[in-house]
Amino acid sequence: MKLMRYGEPGRERPALVDAQGQVRDLSGVIPDITAQTLTPEGLGRLRQVDPSTLPLVASPGRIAPPWSGLGKFVCVGLNYSDHAAEAGMPVPKEPILFLKPNDCVVGANDTVVLPQGSLKGDWEVELGVVIGRTARYVSESDALQFVAGYCVVNDVSEREYQLERGGQWDKGKGCDTFGPVGPWLVTADEVGDPQALDLWLDLNGEPRQRGSTRTMVFGVAPLVSYISRFMTLRPGDLISTGTPPGVGMGAKPPRFLRDGDELRLGITGLGEQHQRVRAWDAALLRD
Repeated sequence: MKLMRYGEPGRERPALVDAQGQVRDLSGVIPDITAQTLTPEGLGRLRQVDPSTLPLVASPGRIAPPWSGLGKFVCVGLNYSDHAAEAGMPVPKEPILFLKPNDCVVGANDTVVLPQGSLKGDWEVELGVVIGRTARYVSESDALQFVAGYCVVNDVSEREYQLERGGQWDKGKGCDTFGPVGPWLVTADEVGDPQALDLWLDLNGEPRQRGSTRTMVFGVAPLVSYISRFMTLRPGDLISTGTPPGVGMGAKPPRFLRDGDELRLGITGLGEQHQRVRAWDAALLRD
């Protein structure tokens, strides 16, 4: 299944995308797509619904994050060896973990607003892994059983904040609008092998990132297992698994985000995102 939500903030409605690519409203079946919806029981109930019986949404308008109540937003750094090389950093021996605050989460096509004084805004197309069952010290062999589905994530970053101002990476990762998610949550059964997906990102129509999850340093199953040793993963939590090469700080010369830039990005079978970048303006932020 391809699950999604549409509508303005505070008025989002649940939906699914049928086999013909049409949006079907789910609000007569469930009030919202929540963490509980993503459990095996919740997804099992939705699989019993015939999409053709659901109302057709001809013009969904704003595409919201695919589920409400996103829990932890766990990110993995330098998880592609060629990206580590362009960043001038060693390939990690263990996954590098950091957290993005939930306030950064926006819809797939919402505006990305650069923070005040931003000089080095950057882009990162990433595979998002959505947890569907409580995971604590799970084995690699069992890890994929805890995954509800997958989605596209843009791990937007401010490199000066992240790398040049001391402390942890979080300060360059957690600005408002720095976590576009969606457009869909595609259930694991429909995705199949998460290590066989192509990722891409274009800036103003120019190809920037081209990669494949085949080249991850740590694959999805090892990551779920590893992270579950350090924190309990619960339904609705999101793991963003790292980015392939082609980010702005790795360009020669570096190319960072500017007001008016347009980003398009996507992953095989998981849909596409489209964001317009704007300079700081508090009026552009959605509460």
